[in-house]
Amino acid sequence: MELFIYVFAALFSVMNPLGTVPIFVGLTQDDTSKERSKTAFLTAINILVILIISFFTGRYILQFFGISIDSLRIAGGLIIVTSGFALLTGTFSKHKGMDKKRVKDDAFQREGVSLTPLAIPMLAGPGSISLLIGMYQEFNMFSERIITVLAIVAVCTATFAVLKSAHYIVRFLGASGINAISRIIGFIVIAIGIEYISSSILNLIGKIMM
Repeated sequence: MELFIYVFAALFSVMNPLGTVPIFVGLTQDDTSKERSKTAFLTAINILVILIISFFTGRYILQFFGISIDSLRIAGGLIIVTSGFALLTGTFSKHKGMDKKRVKDDAFQREGVSLTPLAIPMLAGPGSISLLIGMYQEFNMFSERIITVLAIVAVCTATFAVLKSAHYIVRFLGASGINAISRIIGFIVIAIGIEYISSSILNLIGKIMM
């Protein structure tokens, strides 16, 4: 249970579905309730597929490019820290390359937005992907990996619930409420990223000293 909570909390914080709520509302404001629910569901499915594939195949990508797990964790930690800093300073959408007007205009050029920009890069971005690749290397036992997969499913389910309720969340919390929560989450995300970087640096130093 502790592992499940750890993976869920870390992944949910890095993905930050609440930070995507304003973008989702802007993209679906002309849709019906049924259409918004469908978009939220497809987004969650896309995220689930991307994260599961990243979790199980990421190590082969590392091996192909000759990248060590410590290097990945440091790089991923830097990405996570910058994402957290963007949340803390209220520039998360810009950090993800998302401009509300540009995204909205681009949305009219395609049938759906569940894959891009919602799933990629807003939710299943480099930070969450590198986090899961690192976890695959960290959790070697079969039971640990099953628990991690269950946590991924739970995060995607929670993301679906958040997006499905996005219009109600905006009405209840307002822009200031969402920004306040995002800043709190940003602080946690920065701490996660620093922990990844520091533990990897200490591990590399230990290898050099041996």
